[in-house]
Amino acid sequence: MSPGTVDVAVAGGGVVGAAAALALAKLGLSVTLVEGRAPPAWSEAKPDLRVFAFAHDNAALLDGIGAWDGVAGRNGQATRLQPYRRMRVWDAAGGGELAFDADRLGRRELGWIVENGLLVDRLWACLPGAGVDVRCPARVEEMEQDDRGVRLRLDDGRRVSARIVLAADGAGSTLRRLAGIEVEGHGYGQSGVVGYVRTELGHEATAWQRFLPGGPLAFLPFAEGNCSIVWSLPTAEAEAALAMDDAAFGDVLARAFDRRLGRVEPCSQRAAFPLRLQLARQYSTGRVLLLGDAAHVMHPLAGQGVNVGLRGVAALRDSIAAAQARHQAWDTPQRIVRWARARRSESTMAARAFDGINRVYTSDSPAAVLLRGHALGLAGRLPPVAGALWRHAAGI
Repeated sequence: MSPGTVDVAVAGGGVVGAAAALALAKLGLSVTLVEGRAPPAWSEAKPDLRVFAFAHDNAALLDGIGAWDGVAGRNGQATRLQPYRRMRVWDAAGGGELAFDADRLGRRELGWIVENGLLVDRLWACLPGAGVDVRCPARVEEMEQDDRGVRLRLDDGRRVSARIVLAADGAGSTLRRLAGIEVEGHGYGQSGVVGYVRTELGHEATAWQRFLPGGPLAFLPFAEGNCSIVWSLPTAEAEAALAMDDAAFGDVLARAFDRRLGRVEPCSQRAAFPLRLQLARQYSTGRVLLLGDAAHVMHPLAGQGVNVGLRGVAALRDSIAAAQARHQAWDTPQRIVRWARARRSESTMAARAFDGINRVYTSDSPAAVLLRGHALGLAGRLPPVAGALWRHAAGI
């Protein structure tokens, strides 16, 4: 490679892209991060509507790259991180309930509810100290590659040459398109309505989810006793929900949630985003690798999208570290392909599983209605099954 070539270029500075840049810089690699817009500073006064149910293994990943202390507020920074200890899942059609409890798994918490904006803010705060070269604002406009590396031309006229390039630039990834990687999938005809609410009864540090005919409704425990709601609705119903006044929306929410937490009062703006399944047909081509939403977009019913994306980062870090430990080349075609195949297999299985669950629980087929609630109850009555399900989701 020519002088000035970096080891890794990352396109996209969201949670997955910034984490990847930090994780690989920690291995001693030279890293350039390209992002079109600097993220806004996280605001303690205005919660980000986009939240994640963050898993233990990914908290460990962020801890290893120096970002978790800031997220958790251990270093004195202001933060807003809500642990959840329990999860309750039930179906409006009846049947049993699936319950998870941290005590049964020997944990203080099952995971954390955390804002996207907080994660990005704390990851970006770590970039300068890790030696990551940040090109922002800048976007990739052209790409060419050969068996030695990749060359990018940015929209500000600058060029970046790298041994490998990571596409973490979102569901509409420009880099994925330039690399010629196609996607498959379908829309759900649903939108996810998000916002914050106050409830009459405390959330009990519990993540609640009820399956309804139009899609699942989740109440996620949040700071100051509030809840973050994520409600998957047919698109027309989602638009109607956004148009309601707060009193009407709160009443609709309380009834849809079976009044588990009593009266519901919206306490933020609401927004909606279209839901779809989208999977890249391959996760690498040559020296371009896909991460996060550039590789996979899945239904949010289990809140696993960002967790799956970060597991791709951890797997890449581990692959490179193993090569370094053996004094081997870390960017051979065989190693890249092996990582890409393993990640596509795991994330496709997860995405298809959530797709299947959504289909079953939004079906009005009598057989599906009869079986699905009882299936939840059966899983809940079999501790090894429930434990295995949660350990996989929580990364423990």
